[in-house]
Amino acid sequence: MSTQAEKPKTPHPVSLELTEVEWTIMKVVWDNQPCAAGTVQDALAEEKGWAYSTVKTTMDRMVQKGLLEIKKIRNLQLFSSAISKSSARKGEFQKMLSRAFDGALGPMMQYLVENEKLTDDDIKQLRQLVGKTKK
Repeated sequence: MSTQAEKPKTPHPVSLELTEVEWTIMKVVWDNQPCAAGTVQDALAEEKGWAYSTVKTTMDRMVQKGLLEIKKIRNLQLFSSAISKSSARKGEFQKMLSRAFDGALGPMMQYLVENEKLTDDDIKQLRQLVGKTKK
């Protein structure tokens, strides 16, 4: 027996810059996890028409990127998310904020207020959120 402790496995670095295809797959996985690639393919068959091999290959790559985890039970491979919806949204938001507004939140908020058709409910929610941050 070895006296040295086993080194913990270093997880793959997680890039939260998901592609459109990865977002589509992640949404199905989040709703159905753990699930097989066939479950994901079935869920997207009508909307996307993707072949099983396309879905499976993409999901295997997502495992390598650290976006999905895989558990093997005999011949069955079950996929689960390795990242939360919140983490993925945060990464996507940061990417958009950086690209479109040089990372500045104020100009983004001004753009939304001036250029998007905010409903009365949207405005009410924004006021409540701003009120919470002042406390």
